[in-house]
Amino acid sequence: MGGNCKADAEPSTPSSVPDGEVLRSLHRLARELSATEAPAPFMRGVFASVSRRARLLAAIFDDMLLGGAGLMVALPRSASLCLRETLLVLQRFKALVADCSTRSRMRLLLQSDEVSARARELQHDLATLLDLLPVAELGLADDVADLLALASRQCRRAASGDTELKAGVLALIREVEREIVPERERLERVLEEVGINDPAGCGEEIETLEREIGDRVAERWNPAMIALVGLLRYAKCVLFSAATPRATSSSDFYKVVDVDLEEADEEPASPPPDFRCPISLELMRDPVVAASGQTYDRESIARWFGSGKSTCPKTGQALTSLELVPNKALKNLIARWCRQNGIPVDATEPGKSEPSASVSAATNKAALEAARMTASFLVKKLSSASTSFSSNESTRRVVREIRQLARSGADDRAFIGEAGAAALLVPLLRSDDAALQLDAVTALLNLSLLDANKRRVMRADGAVDALCHVMACSSSSNSGARSATSWRARENAAATVLSLAAVHAYRRRLGRDTRVVESLVQLARAGPACTRKDALAALLCLSGERENVGRLVDAGAAEVAVSAVGEEETAAAVLASLAKRGGAEAIVNVDGAVARLVAEMRRGTEWSRECAAAALVLLCRRVGAVAVAQIMAVAGVEWAVWELMGCGTDRARRKAASLGRACRRWAAAASAAANAEQSSTECPTSGAVVPQATVVAL
Repeated sequence: MGGNCKADAEPSTPSSVPDGEVLRSLHRLARELSATEAPAPFMRGVFASVSRRARLLAAIFDDMLLGGAGLMVALPRSASLCLRETLLVLQRFKALVADCSTRSRMRLLLQSDEVSARARELQHDLATLLDLLPVAELGLADDVADLLALASRQCRRAASGDTELKAGVLALIREVEREIVPERERLERVLEEVGINDPAGCGEEIETLEREIGDRVAERWNPAMIALVGLLRYAKCVLFSAATPRATSSSDFYKVVDVDLEEADEEPASPPPDFRCPISLELMRDPVVAASGQTYDRESIARWFGSGKSTCPKTGQALTSLELVPNKALKNLIARWCRQNGIPVDATEPGKSEPSASVSAATNKAALEAARMTASFLVKKLSSASTSFSSNESTRRVVREIRQLARSGADDRAFIGEAGAAALLVPLLRSDDAALQLDAVTALLNLSLLDANKRRVMRADGAVDALCHVMACSSSSNSGARSATSWRARENAAATVLSLAAVHAYRRRLGRDTRVVESLVQLARAGPACTRKDALAALLCLSGERENVGRLVDAGAAEVAVSAVGEEETAAAVLASLAKRGGAEAIVNVDGAVARLVAEMRRGTEWSRECAAAALVLLCRRVGAVAVAQIMAVAGVEWAVWELMGCGTDRARRKAASLGRACRRWAAAASAAANAEQSSTECPTSGAVVPQATVVAL
């Protein structure tokens, strides 16, 4: 069976425990089991039989306690041993009940034969012990003896689970594999028999199944469970979430909106930034370190190298080697975080090639076909809603499902994109319904993580204009949850621009659009922390193209990046990128820019310290003496350079060394100029011309 009962490993009840206490424990356990309810309708027969037997035993033990057996100093040895073994059997019953109650209903259905067999085995053991109980030595009344005999006979007639339902579900999976779309009535019947009657229950079942797949609790049934996740998603859309809702009053509708904003809009625990791959923006499953010292998910960086690139995606640094080193420490931290937040995680040991549950889904024919059917159904439903002018509520329900499905994996994103969702979602970005706008832009963001969908989004009519509209939407007129939703939508719009800009051609196209640049700069200037982070990341990506830098500088990118130094680690990287491609003078002209970079070089994160040092070196090279003079005017700069040379990354040490050389040369030149000026003062008739201090090229 998928999970062995813990009680199977429990030792026998210690002989030091008084017989009276054993009898009281038996009475208590029997009463608890008598109140047992089936965890699913199809297991009602098995658990009802357990409940009936337990009620009989509770009456027997109750009579024994009332008759004084529980007050005896010691029962006859044979009776004592028999009751102690009976206690162990009841404890195993309790463990079986508890184990089944924690399982997903679908997994319980797949394992129903094993659960029924285990229940029958325990009932047979119980019947044997009841037959061995010495009735005469205990002095039990005739009616109690009759109850014992009845309980024993019933235990030998244990019920079985619903094998027909299990066969029907497995047949449904096989039909989906053959691309046969399940009938609505059949899905309703199956879910009703399983005990799933509403969207919340269906969503909870999907989450539980996914967690069990990730934990590998039932290896034998993993393929069927993966297929059932896809089938349940399809059923959830067809029967619940995307179905035509009942009519509601306007006040009821706003209550629904409030709940969605407070609860449903809450994404499952968002991974910390360090746990996300800088390329895909998704949680890293197999983090590896590139030669630049940056960490990426192995699949993403391998795809990057496979496209012919040999640079670090995050820093732009040319890599001397394409070798990848597993980041085992980070992988362990990610695995721990996933377990704490109930997120399925690959349980294979490092170095083993066994695929994770999420990867297995990609080769599961039934799961893929169910996902394709779900995507097709949702996009058709959205198209129908758009042409029939359905209410915002029904449209939002469909868009919410598309958003959730697009977050599930690459295959789901591909199916949704192929079905034509991007073109239907773009007009919804201009919706006055804040929740609908948020769902639409988040769905586009999720879709854009797939390269093929980036092209679909960019080719959709008015896509860039719509994203600019979302980023520029003023939330000053909104309040409370609606205002929070508006900011969230703007943040996700900026993240969508970042995702699209990962393609070289689109980076240029987006950078040429002044509305895109100005909107990102405004978000970086006035947005909340999360919004500012995504806006700065998008600006960093756009600044990778030299032709974009002029527009970024004109829009104020240098000023907002300087103001964010010390708060967002990406800010120093933006300044380094701008300085490298023609924006150095604009940075030097920003009040306090150099001082902030020096401070970041001392107190920032490992990456921001590296970027701050790189930015300062670039300022020295591109601007010259003016920049170096500002650097030397900052108190403690020498200590910051030495500190970074001693404990920074390899790249940070090289940049710190270059910065130190520039400062020393400037100091030497300034000293020489001062000496020459002093000599000129002492010998005014010499007529010598003193050259101004310059910086030797690095």
